[in-house]
Amino acid sequence: MGQNTLYGGAISLYTGKARAYMDWKQVPYTEVLANVDVYKGIILPRVGWPVIPVLVTDKDETVQDTTEIIDHFEALDPDPSIYPSGSAQKMAALLIEVFGDEWMKLPAMHYRWNYNEDWILTQFGALSAPDASPEEQREIGEKRAGPFRGSLPFLGVLPETRSAIEESYEALLADMSTHFETHDYLFGSRPSIGDYGLIGPLYAHNYRDPKSGEMMKATAPRVARWVERMVKSPTPRGGEFLANDEVPDTIIPLLNRFAVEYLPVLEKTVAAFNAWAADNASGTEVPRALGVHEFTLGGVTAERAIFTFDLWMLQRPLDFYASLKGANKEAVDAMLEKSGLSGITRMPAYPRIARPNFKTALA
Repeated sequence: MGQNTLYGGAISLYTGKARAYMDWKQVPYTEVLANVDVYKGIILPRVGWPVIPVLVTDKDETVQDTTEIIDHFEALDPDPSIYPSGSAQKMAALLIEVFGDEWMKLPAMHYRWNYNEDWILTQFGALSAPDASPEEQREIGEKRAGPFRGSLPFLGVLPETRSAIEESYEALLADMSTHFETHDYLFGSRPSIGDYGLIGPLYAHNYRDPKSGEMMKATAPRVARWVERMVKSPTPRGGEFLANDEVPDTIIPLLNRFAVEYLPVLEKTVAAFNAWAADNASGTEVPRALGVHEFTLGGVTAERAIFTFDLWMLQRPLDFYASLKGANKEAVDAMLEKSGLSGITRMPAYPRIARPNFKTALA
């Protein structure tokens, strides 16, 4: 039998999410830097397109996408779980995972490319050619980083949205700081899937990138300490979720931010996806983006791409909500109402999205 191997990189948002989980869960694994040779020899033959992280399991299975990596190991070793058993906590955690994975790419990419560009270019070069000189790494980084830097306008990271992104992010840090005055993680002394959704952007970009990290440590030291607990847990496989399915009042502002900033984006995404799906058959590969739409952040309206992967992620909390009955549903409804997020349960249905062969497609 082989070993679990995680192919990724220190600068990768999603590698940071997978690594933090695997370390807390004490999964035995080796991390291998995804350089050019790894992409050519392992990732492209197994996955079909250049992406990290990629897990090759001890049984030679290939798993791609951090959520699927996490669920792979949760299925093998379900106790202790990062999924709360309480309905309200689990629904909140699943929603926060989507928010962190998808919407928080805006501050992650803004701060990386508008405050840390020189540094990150050398890091991209080092990722591709670790033995090259600093000058060569910078040159390589300029080439390798092009698609990432070029994605900013598609995400909605634009000169006109810069102040709104920063104001939103600073308010998020303030809300999280208040929460971490009394809690180690979102729902108690054990990290949840929601914590892992947030750790990707908040560690790899907003903590580890030098200028962003300086800002976080100076303005939100409790959030910085949470990041440090997440990436190097003082109690691996330990801790408990809060009793009686409690969703702390200090979590409500985070969920409300989802409602105000991100829910309108998801509603427009569903509308565009339904229009596209009406003309396409089961098994059709889903485009990564379906044109552009307007979005509003902090009173600033701009355009961004309509990203379909968000809907694959959104299926998780929506599926969980659809399974609820009786008192469990009532508890979740009350939590969503309190957060201003009831609208997420009233969105139009949309065709199911699957991921055969590591690409999204109509189920």
